[in-house]
Amino acid sequence: LSLSGGKDSAALAIYLRDRVPEMEYIFHDTEKELPETYDYLARLEAILGRPIAKTTAGFDFDHYLRLYGGMLPSNHRRWCTKMLKIKPFEAYVGDDECINYVGLRADEKRRGYISTRKNITPRYPFQEDGLVRADIIDILEDSGLGLPPYIEWGRTRSGCYFCFYQQKIEWVRLKEQYPELYAKAREYEERPTTNGRRFAWHRSETLAELERPERMEEIKRKWAARVER
Repeated sequence: LSLSGGKDSAALAIYLRDRVPEMEYIFHDTEKELPETYDYLARLEAILGRPIAKTTAGFDFDHYLRLYGGMLPSNHRRWCTKMLKIKPFEAYVGDDECINYVGLRADEKRRGYISTRKNITPRYPFQEDGLVRADIIDILEDSGLGLPPYIEWGRTRSGCYFCFYQQKIEWVRLKEQYPELYAKAREYEERPTTNGRRFAWHRSETLAELERPERMEEIKRKWAARVER
């Protein structure tokens, strides 16, 4: 069972703890995670009563960023997922027969990881059993683990602190909670690339533009109005 540091995979680990007693738990560390992610996994490990294997890709994000000519990952070029998550997972499994349990819920309309390796078979227990978001929260609360702590300050997803899937309000919250990490993410945008082209985490604006006080306040107002609606 691959753990991301998020609520769904953590809930799945707890859900299957007694059903699959010989489960192997694994976390592929990008080394760009939020501090809360490591704390959350440590607490989960105590609840599971089994170790969580931690792997790295062998080369860090910066190595692959250079390899890709300074091109930042995006939803159209997800080389970070490929190089820092999928390849380490497949290397960990090797040629062994493996059932890979994935925490996609029954109320999610998306596909999870599908391996090209014939020895890896994905399973989606939440979808098979019809469990939705409310069920996942119940599992986490009943276990005593609760939701990931980064949710308290406005982050909705696990993953790297500079994940391009973040909403703009989440970038604002990152700036407020971890200004040093925001600065590092901004620095990635400002690095030179091999073809001279500039890449940003968002198409519409750079982090330097987003962090202007008046822009941050505008994002907060729009987010509050959206929540109220």
